[in-house]
This record gives sequence, structure tokens and C-alpha cells, in this order.
Amino acid sequence: MNRQKYFLPVLFLVIITLFACNKTQEKDSFNLTAEELITAMESDSDLVILDVRTPPELVGKHGQIKGVINIPVQVLETRINELYEYQDKNIAVICRSGNRSVNGTKILLQNGFKAKNVIGGMKAYNKLK
Repeated sequence: MNRQKYFLPVLFLVIITLFACNKTQEKDSFNLTAEELITAMESDSDLVILDVRTPPELVGKHGQIKGVINIPVQVLETRINELYEYQDKNIAVICRSGNRSVNGTKILLQNGFKAKNVIGGMKAYNKLK
């Protein structure tokens, strides 16, 4: 009888824990840390880096990663056709701080691309370089 009293609360905690772990895995499949980006740049020769900042920002304080494709997030949906040749490649989406790249990553995923958001953007990347 005493065991039955604890069964439902324990079951509830197990379900909540499993749900939280699943959400963490989903988030991890969406994001890439700056460290993971650098590792991917070294190990994946086909990696595409999409910088969704405006062109003037690429020559500003935070600079740019050599070889990036630059399509500002504001026009990404209208210029998505420029990326179709990379649809089968991994795409790392980056901006200054990681905010605009979230939107860019969502746009790419909705259009069938394999994309990940770089957490912290160029700020995080530059701290490691």
C-alpha cells in the first residue's frame, strides 16, 4: 500500500525528466557552439558558413570568417535560391551575436536545408581566435 502512494509522483517526475531531456536534445540539434564550429571547419571540408549580417558589418569590428556566403537575414527568404546548390551540405549560420542567425537557421530548416545556428555568433567565434 505504501508503494502505491509514491508510484504516481515518481512516474510524474520520470515523465518530466524525459520531456526535459528531449527538449535539450532538440536544442542541441539546432545549435552549434563556436568551439563546435571551429572543429567542423577543420573536419568538414564541405561545410558552408552563411553569415546573415549586412555587408557593412562584415568589414566592421567583428570581421568575417574567410569564405563565408553573405545573405542578410532580412532578404534570406527572397534569395534562398542562391543556396540550393548547398542543400545537401551542412550549413553553419552566423551573425554578430547569435540572434539573427536563429531566424536564418529557421528559414533554412523550413526550406529543407541542414543548418545549425552558431550560438554567440562572431563575438563568441572571435574570443576563440
